[in-house]
Amino acid sequence: MTARILVVDDIEANLRVLEAKLTAEYYEVLLAEDGPTALAIAQSQHPDIIILDVMMPGMDGFEVCRRLKDDPATRHIPVVLVTALDGRSDRITGLEAGADEFLSKPIDDVMLFSRVRSLTRLKTVIDELRAREASGRRIGVIAGAAARLAGTGGRIVICDDNERQARKIADELSAEHRPIIESDADQAHLTARGPVDLLIVNANARRFDGLRLAAQIRSDEATRHLPILAVIDPGERPRMVKALEIGINDVLPRPIDAQELSARVRTQIKRKRYTDFLRKNLDHSLELAVTDQLTGLHNRRYMTGQLTALVARAARGGDPVGVLLIDVDHFKKINDSFGHDVGDEVLREFAVRVATNVRAVDLPCRFGGEEFVVVMPGTPLAAAERIAERIRLHVGGSPFRVAGGKELLTATISIGVAATIGEGDTPDAVLKRADEALYEAKAAGRNKVVARAA
Repeated sequence: MTARILVVDDIEANLRVLEAKLTAEYYEVLLAEDGPTALAIAQSQHPDIIILDVMMPGMDGFEVCRRLKDDPATRHIPVVLVTALDGRSDRITGLEAGADEFLSKPIDDVMLFSRVRSLTRLKTVIDELRAREASGRRIGVIAGAAARLAGTGGRIVICDDNERQARKIADELSAEHRPIIESDADQAHLTARGPVDLLIVNANARRFDGLRLAAQIRSDEATRHLPILAVIDPGERPRMVKALEIGINDVLPRPIDAQELSARVRTQIKRKRYTDFLRKNLDHSLELAVTDQLTGLHNRRYMTGQLTALVARAARGGDPVGVLLIDVDHFKKINDSFGHDVGDEVLREFAVRVATNVRAVDLPCRFGGEEFVVVMPGTPLAAAERIAERIRLHVGGSPFRVAGGKELLTATISIGVAATIGEGDTPDAVLKRADEALYEAKAAGRNKVVARAA
């Protein structure tokens, strides 16, 4: 998987070395020699990863990282900090600034490329979610954008057979989060299927294979998006590389540093909440795209897709499909006499009455204006006509409370009924027969049900 990588270093030789290594692995490389240039390129070129030197004159790497993570346009871009320093305080400062990884010079090429591949996969997922959210905003089905999402208050599962180490991790995290300890991998997997923000797994556990648990988490649809932090011995480089390859989000070297643990956990939880926000907005936008906002019923677009599939199945010898086309009688008079607000109240209440008089498998939809369609799988014409009559009696038999319940308004409906007739039938033909039946019901004085066989 290729990516566009921005390399930032004030020493040209370092830039060229990294450029050569990354280009040889077929990555596209952008270069910057100082912090302000890096921020400008990040804004304009939208790189997939930023490899950022810490020790730069003027604006150092820590400050550049902080500014990237404070900007909504760039905070989702993974940042790898690189420095000749190997001090604990510098590593913690970098992680707390929002960096995703902290590598020391000379750079270990194997670890660098493992980290780049891992972060590229993550960035690809986030980019897709962001693109879909942006599309939703453009068409008006998503309002607003993500606020700054906190990295505290997370529910964390710690899977570790080393009781002392697990307790130390839990104690360190309990001030900001809600950690629970599981010593059994199967139980940890089961717990992770619930509302969990992070899994911390001991990759060097004796009683279970921590990497196998991580692989199972990634292959399970219910948990594949759960971030995983692996605790691992720093000397086991092949195991660390394998952990990143199978989808572990981050690694924490032993012995565990409390501040580094807290910083890495906050980063993972913050990112999970951001991606959850994007997924929730995506799900919401998909729901809005097929839902009528006034009545809460499905809209014509959704009805068309469902009816097409059902009619095609019926044409191949499957169960018949009944269709009701319903019109609220003299609805224009309601709007003219009482106002559009009251008209909307009538439509909302009418939708409720229709939905409560059909089966769970039936599909009531708003067709447009005051017209509604009910698609009924496995329903022949006679049964559909009986259901239509039941709906008509229920709607006309009791008045609608409008104007906040202060007034009562009586409304009636006319219904055209049709059903599939077997081979050669089409959705348009079924709807046309229902429409002709509806026209006949209106011509006969309204408040009637008319069925059209063919």
